[in-house]
Amino acid sequence: MKKIYVLDTNVLLQDPHSIFSFKDNEVVIPAVVLEEVDSKKRYMDEVGRNARQVSKLIDGFRQHGRLHEKIPLENGGSLRIELNHRSFHQLQEVFVEKTNDNRILAVAKNLSLEEETKEEGRQVILVSKDTLVRVKADAIGLLAEDFLSDRVVEVNHLYSGFLDLYIPKDELNRFYEKGELSLSQWANHPFYPHQFVVMKDAFGGSGSAVGIVDSTGEKVKKLLFDYEHIWGVKPRNVQQTMALELLLRDDIPLITLIGKAGTGKTLLALASGLMQTEDLGYYKKLLVARPIVPVGKDLGFLPGEKQEKLRPWMQPIYDNLEYLFNTKKPGELDAILAGMGSIEVEALTYIRGRSIPDQFIIIDEAQNLSKHEVKTILTRVGEGSKIVLMGDPAQIDHPYLDEYNNGLTYVLERFKEQKVAGHVQLVKGERSELAQLAADLL
Repeated sequence: MKKIYVLDTNVLLQDPHSIFSFKDNEVVIPAVVLEEVDSKKRYMDEVGRNARQVSKLIDGFRQHGRLHEKIPLENGGSLRIELNHRSFHQLQEVFVEKTNDNRILAVAKNLSLEEETKEEGRQVILVSKDTLVRVKADAIGLLAEDFLSDRVVEVNHLYSGFLDLYIPKDELNRFYEKGELSLSQWANHPFYPHQFVVMKDAFGGSGSAVGIVDSTGEKVKKLLFDYEHIWGVKPRNVQQTMALELLLRDDIPLITLIGKAGTGKTLLALASGLMQTEDLGYYKKLLVARPIVPVGKDLGFLPGEKQEKLRPWMQPIYDNLEYLFNTKKPGELDAILAGMGSIEVEALTYIRGRSIPDQFIIIDEAQNLSKHEVKTILTRVGEGSKIVLMGDPAQIDHPYLDEYNNGLTYVLERFKEQKVAGHVQLVKGERSELAQLAADLL
């Protein structure tokens, strides 16, 4: 039986095309939702862009009929702007204040009560990204769901970039001798290009080896790099070794790194970028950027020129650079960077419209990027450049993103089968014992 889905404002602001995600069912947008969308359309950020896109989409439907009547959609469903059913009578004893959320709940509840009086009444479901709105809906006996169509993958099924493979000892010896091993006998197991394979003795022996799947997905080969240290940084665990392999290879232009705080993502990426830019000359410049999303209450306007304004936001990058350059005195790092001229620390705010060739690009905190923003960034990458996206999907500071639908998760899942990409999940924290315990327990 067909259903009626009542959409909350946050669903449209998260995904303007969510209107088309409900198959052949009826989609209802309360009039108050249009008011909320209208109040956001002047924002100069992702929310404002989505609000303007929603406005254009709904305006386009006017060509097919009156919006307060059913407008047919291409997927077999229909769309309607709900002008009636605004009565607050059913909710006034439970929720006294006529807030926008409560007005949306009232529309959904009144529609549900009307359908219950019909012989073949349809289910009415409120769709909202707001947890408390769903809780309120449940309290008044109304069906409510989260909007899940924008999720790339469930986070516990996130691609890790490596796997364990138990093989006979003679196969392990063959890998040591030849430096490669055919994966044809494990054809029933999916292998992705540049996926790492930790090979272990199937009979419990102590022998093991780490290899990387080639771009065809048919062979696993030895790692190309075995540096003792890079700019004073040594890999402390097998995942860090995997990350350095990806970061140092010139045939993989897109790298994604995920991991908890303190796993070494930023430090490894900066050390690799400095080595390939300053020492080897593979790239003309090292560009480091991160989205400006505050943790907690925003600082507001900051004094000074652009670089002075950016410094508080970029301080985590400078902390790692101070470690790599082993600076002791205040201002010493700024003098070094000014003298080198090949390291640029920038906010992502200024990346639109740029073309970035022959550069090693590091995007930190990429989990705070939306799908649209990460597409904008990747389409800036020019010929001869390498880009590294890194972050922790469990630490989202953006109000409309979560660990299932952010830009970093989106990229690593969509590119895992592509020859141009590599990915690894860093597991073990190396910052300090306290930092590791905090990441695990908190």
